[in-house]
Parts: sequence; structure tokens; C-alpha cells
Amino acid sequence: MELTAGLVWLLVASALVLFMTPGLAFFYGGMTRAKSALNMMMMSFVAIGTVGIIWVLWGASMSTSNEDNFYQIFANPFSHFGLHNFTDPADLLKVGYAATFAIITVALISGAVADRAKFSAWVIFTPIWATLVYAPLAFMVWGGGLFSKDGWFGQTFAPVIDFAGGTVVHINAGVAGLVLVLIIGNRKGFGKDPNHRPHNIPFVMLGAAILWFGWFGFNAGAAATVEQAGLIWINTLAAPAAAMLGWLAVERIRDGHPTSLGAASGVVAGLVAITPACANVSPLGAIALGIVAGIASALAVGLKFKLGYDDSLDVVGVHLVSGVIGTVAIGFLATPTQGAAGLLYGGGATQLVAQVLAALFSVAFTALMTLIIAYPIHKILGFRISERQEIAGADLSLHAETAYEFGVGGHGGSFQPLHDMIIGKVAAEPVDPSLAGTAKTRPATGKESVGA
Repeated sequence: MELTAGLVWLLVASALVLFMTPGLAFFYGGMTRAKSALNMMMMSFVAIGTVGIIWVLWGASMSTSNEDNFYQIFANPFSHFGLHNFTDPADLLKVGYAATFAIITVALISGAVADRAKFSAWVIFTPIWATLVYAPLAFMVWGGGLFSKDGWFGQTFAPVIDFAGGTVVHINAGVAGLVLVLIIGNRKGFGKDPNHRPHNIPFVMLGAAILWFGWFGFNAGAAATVEQAGLIWINTLAAPAAAMLGWLAVERIRDGHPTSLGAASGVVAGLVAITPACANVSPLGAIALGIVAGIASALAVGLKFKLGYDDSLDVVGVHLVSGVIGTVAIGFLATPTQGAAGLLYGGGATQLVAQVLAALFSVAFTALMTLIIAYPIHKILGFRISERQEIAGADLSLHAETAYEFGVGGHGGSFQPLHDMIIGKVAAEPVDPSLAGTAKTRPATGKESVGA
């Protein structure tokens, strides 16, 4: 088979999207405390391993359109098990492209439970969630299932427009992150400890830059024509640029100063919002959408302190909020030249109703399924590290390594010498002054200090 320009672009786009997950590792890793940076990055990297394998075995089969499906919710996981029926090279490229979406969606969830999730529980959670939540939703939206033009929902209301993953990726990940937070609980000192601030803002900005770079493949990889690809490229530039400025404006008015973290977060919020709408709105619509998403997410991230849920790295405030905004905005801003018209372009409320209902369904479906998956894991294995491990840091406690070398032998800050921590021999002074005089100041055993 001849390698056409379209197939070459799909190869490049797939590589760009895969590169986004290491970019996310930098973005999230810089936002955590120094003593948990490696653990945070590992949660993204291991998602490549677990989800990549299940996608080859059964994930691609579950999300692929065919007549053998379960009530338009998911396809038969064994019809293409191990990709044994995918002999067309173009089909294999599409599977690879789809796999990168599944991987980063799972990785996005981890930011909600930074600094306190047990790594072994996370490794178990990721392939199950990708199988029972991501693959079915991908089939419903993109694989010819419930929300497609041939599905019950699509025929009853209107086919849902979600070009690159507003429902499947961002609402999905945001809701799953919120459910995990509610199950696992808040970090020690949440809302009070100033040491919860990001430890490496350059990492955050580097990660945001990689994400933006890869997002051009994320959005434009499935472009069908040169005209569509050009529109997607411009929209993927304009929306995050506008969202960044919107976020910084909120910070300037509310806090008196714009921040680097705000700029990076604004870019991501805009990218999230334009994802479902990238092929269906005009560049002016993309700018408007970006401004709204940047302002809304900047305001939403503060809600976790008022409502008391510890969404550590703002997965809910950015991905869920901007994902909903981008999905619903299609009902207003979709242009008739790209398909169904939105309300503001004379298309009536039909598409808007379909977009709203799809967003609500995604929230309910993901919340229920994530609860069914995560709650038993938490009760049987424990999804959270101990308080002592959290104080010592997830890097040292779970991986027996540190991101930074603070002096000889790893001394400095709240770290203890690596060897002493591994064998359970720690200094007599309490790690956390607030625990002075309590039983929690006693040295951890070797098993506790390195157990995952």
C-alpha cells in the first residue's frame, strides 16, 4: 500500500499526541511538591504502559464500529482481540492514533490525587478504567455507537459533535478525578499548608509548551481535508491564546498580579475548550470560546477551597469546566459550513440540546463507573498512602528515590538520607512539627517507608 500524505500526517499526529503524555508529566510534576514530583511523573508514564497494552489487546476492539456491540455502548472486545483482524495498514495507524488519546485521558486523571495516591492502586485502576469507562464512551461518540448519526441518541436528538474529545477525554477525565478525590480524601494541610504550592514553575511551563505543541496533532490528526486542517490549526492557536489572556486578566483583577502558573493553566484551559469544537467553529468563535474558558476556569479552580475537595492540580477546574464549556458552546457557535449550525447561526436549539444532554450523560456515566471501579480498590487495597508516607514524600516512600539531591546523601528540606529512609532508620526529630509528641514521630519501618 502506498504511503500517502494523509497517512504520513496521521503518523506524525500520533507521535505528537503520544509526546503530550510526557509533556503532561512535566506539567503535573512541576505543580506538585518537590518530594512527590517523580511519583506524579510516574503516574503519567505508567499510563502509557498499562493503557497501551490493553488498547492493543481489547481496547481498540471495544471502541471500533461494528455490528457486534452491546446496546450501542461498546463493541465486542474479542472481535479484534490483539488486532488480529487489522490487516490494513491504515487501520493500524488509526488504532495507534486512538491509543494515544486513551493514554493521555487516563494520565490526566492523576493530577487530581497528586501527593497521596498509592502507586500500586493506580497501576491497577488505569487499565480497568480505560476498559470500562474510556473505551465505551469512545465507541458511543466516535465508533458508531449511541451518540453517532446511526445511534439511538443521534437519531432521536442530533448526532453529538465532539471532534477531538470534549466528552470522551476532558469531561471524562475531570469527573473521574473528582470521584477519586472524594474517595481518597484531601491531603494533609489542604488549604492551610503553603508548601502545597508548585515547586518548579519552569517545569510547568515546559509541560504546557509540549502540550500545546502536541495538541496540533491531537486536534488536527483526524482532519479530512486541507481546508479543515487549516481551520483546526488556527483554532488551536487562537483559543488557548485567548484563554491565557483571559486567565491572566482574572488574576490581575482579583489578585493584583498575573502569574506564570496562570499563563500555563490558561493555555491548557483554552486547548481543552477548543478540542470538541476545533473543526466546527470559526476563528472568531475560537477566540470567544477561549476567553470564556480562560475566565471560567480561572474562577473555578478556587471553588475547591470553598467546597472542600482537594483537586490537587485542578483537573476539575480546568478539564471538566472547560470541557463542558467547549462541548456546550458548539450548540451556539457551530458554523453551517462545517455541518450542523449552532443557535447563533440560525440552526435552532436542536444541536444545543444534543450537546447539553451528551455532556450530562458523560458526567453521570463516568461518575458511576469510576465509583464502581475505584471504591472496591480503595477498600481492598487502599488507594491512599499513609500519613507518614505522605509527610516523607511519595517519591521516597513509594519509589525509594528523590527528584533532587539536597546535599550529600540526599539531606535537606524535609528529606532524610535515602538509605536511612529505606531501612526505616530516621532522625529522632519529627518530620512535621505539628506531630511533635505524638506516636507519628516514631521512625517508620522499612516496609512502611518503601511499600507501594
